[in-house]
Amino acid sequence: MIPFRKNVAIAIDGGGLRGAIVTQALAVLEDHMRKPLHEIFRLAVGTSTGSIISAGIGAGLTGRQMNRLYREMGSTVFPSSWRKWLFPLTPYRYPAGPLSRALNDHFGTMKMSEFWYAPKPIDVVITAYDLAENRTRFVKPWKEEYKNWSVSKAVRSSCTVPTYFPLVENRFIDGGVGAYSNPCYVAAYEARECLNWDPQETTLISIGTGRGPYNYNARQTSKLKAWDWIGKAMDIFLQSAYDQQVHLVETHFKDLDFRRFQIDLQENIQMDDAGQMDKLVAYGTALGRMIVNDQVDPIQGINLKERFGI
Repeated sequence: MIPFRKNVAIAIDGGGLRGAIVTQALAVLEDHMRKPLHEIFRLAVGTSTGSIISAGIGAGLTGRQMNRLYREMGSTVFPSSWRKWLFPLTPYRYPAGPLSRALNDHFGTMKMSEFWYAPKPIDVVITAYDLAENRTRFVKPWKEEYKNWSVSKAVRSSCTVPTYFPLVENRFIDGGVGAYSNPCYVAAYEARECLNWDPQETTLISIGTGRGPYNYNARQTSKLKAWDWIGKAMDIFLQSAYDQQVHLVETHFKDLDFRRFQIDLQENIQMDDAGQMDKLVAYGTALGRMIVNDQVDPIQGINLKERFGI
């Protein structure tokens, strides 16, 4: 693995329980570097499930500890219940209580400002969408309006996927509903414009939660009904948003050591499928090896040998 630069940041996509892929990959990275995550990264940016992992890094959790958290959350946060099976006759699939309790168990009463005023400060940026003000909020520990937000509230807001969980305070939902399911551009901007990190001294690691299989069949596509296009159009929008953020970083932060890592899944694994945890961990191990071997996502379009002269 090409050594990281002086300042190291991480950006983590959304994806529900597929966040277990990332936690396992980060455990592999920790083993390789022989140091915990909170000593590697000084900026962590996350959307939805990525906000759990980013906050976990800031709170000093290891990849393995967060992997256990995802195993625990699987069946408790996404239970099979009448609410799930009656959806969409119900306003949401899962109650908020189990997720709130899981976050409180790990973050307690910790405030966002505690990341910034810790003995070794870390900037943790969490995205959430504010329906009341019709804008994305970038919850940061150094920003006055968010310093007293509890970490649990910030993370729960970012994880509140519409139709899956009830709104937080009747206004906050998943930060990935807009363009920030992949928050790598947010991380690049935060590093350069807010933390004043020199891009030539900065490494940004962007990690996805798995790319689902894409099987095109002209005959089947031509027979899609109107309702079939709802899910397909959403998948196309999200994938385009993921890739767009990568291209924005490459275009506007050319001197940044930017590495995007993503793994192709052989099957569709839904964000609430708790029965696939072993497969997710296996994918995470493979993704971790890709990180330590600098096997960046082909969408990035960067030839590391040309860029770094190796």
